[in-house]
Amino acid sequence: MAPSYEPGDILRETLYEIRNVLGDTLETLTIERTVIGLFFTGVKLNNGAGGLCFTPIKTIPEAVCCPSSARAMPSSGKLRDRKVIEFLQEMFNGNPLKRTMGIAAMNALSALCWRQRPPETYEVKMGVDALDVVKIPDNAYVVVVGAIIPALRALKQRGKPFGILESDPLALKEDEMKYYVPQEMVHEKVPEADLLIITGTTLINDTLEGLLAMRKPGAHAIVVGPTASMLPDAFFRRDVTMLGGVTVTDADRVLDVIAEAGSGYHFFGRGAERVVIEAVR
Repeated sequence: MAPSYEPGDILRETLYEIRNVLGDTLETLTIERTVIGLFFTGVKLNNGAGGLCFTPIKTIPEAVCCPSSARAMPSSGKLRDRKVIEFLQEMFNGNPLKRTMGIAAMNALSALCWRQRPPETYEVKMGVDALDVVKIPDNAYVVVVGAIIPALRALKQRGKPFGILESDPLALKEDEMKYYVPQEMVHEKVPEADLLIITGTTLINDTLEGLLAMRKPGAHAIVVGPTASMLPDAFFRRDVTMLGGVTVTDADRVLDVIAEAGSGYHFFGRGAERVVIEAVR
């Protein structure tokens, strides 16, 4: 049966797989700590597992004053000791912060799944950056979804045309604007790509499935960033060839960093490690 490309399908299928692996254990897990930082959101479960997700500040129109911000996150101060299952159930109610916390919880739960049921059809490689190992054919046209700085730097050095899809053009440098793909050209440029390098934040705004559906036959796609640090089966069913994410090794240490507006450069090697998740060939 062909996979569906409806928005949110990848997250829903991954939740089903997490439930299948963890079973009744899932009902016993609670949230010990939540931090919503400037760049990343993180959770720590009561068994010590941690997970991260990008914080989508720019997609939260209420983040302008106290009354509207309170509406955006009405549970502030009440998150500790809540059941993880509640975070997961609230992921699809349209609130970006609840989606973010739910994905962070999913990433923590995925790490538990790997411990409980080590993968057989794919590998989780620790200490590896997906952007260091992805192979770009010499004549390939690449489209990058999101201002993924290491990817943009490498592609500029490569010296060949490529495209950048980014909702906020102000995130791009002056010399990158010539590669910028405006919204009205997305349906033209994505099908031209031989390789798509997609930010995991597309899981937050429900655009990932649509981008994957636009690919031409034979095009490769990888999804990267701490947000994409979960069980990969739903991605692989849609011919994503690699996930490049993060595994949390010391949840409290990482949450302390992101509480102080830290980014990946601050916590890699100090409580979190890059991982590559790739199908076994």
